[in-house]
Amino acid sequence: MALGVGTTVLTVASSAGPAPSAAPKPPSALVARGRYLAKIAGCNDCHTSRYAETAGAVPEADWLTGDSLGWRGPWGTTYAINLRLYMNGMTEAQWLAVARALRSRPPMPWFALRDMTDEDLRAIYQFVRSLGPRGTAAPAYVPPGEEPRTPYIRFPEPPKPAS
Repeated sequence: MALGVGTTVLTVASSAGPAPSAAPKPPSALVARGRYLAKIAGCNDCHTSRYAETAGAVPEADWLTGDSLGWRGPWGTTYAINLRLYMNGMTEAQWLAVARALRSRPPMPWFALRDMTDEDLRAIYQFVRSLGPRGTAAPAYVPPGEEPRTPYIRFPEPPKPAS
């Protein structure tokens, strides 16, 4: 019988026959690394509803499903997408290409993805895919000057340069 302890597998002799097929598999090192990166890189802060407000007390089953809270500024109003649906439709190679080429509107720190190693990006991809597809798509981008239909956080206008 195999018992999962964190990311370590302990093998225990048993005369009761094979372990039931419903026993959960321990997470791979890559998935565990992706979970860690999603937490420390702040992915959940925007892409998981109420994560920041609850100090991370959102069940992992609800992580990275996007949010209907908008981020409004001179660029318009943006929404954190549902990463689980987004990545469900792409291969790891496609994700790496997207992460390297992404140029997004605020507050998405696309430059942080650009600076990650391929191994880190693979880990994030494998973790998100391990969660499975769930939830619905986030609201669509709202251009500047149009009023969003959802609650939003307003970014102040940047200061005007001194003349």
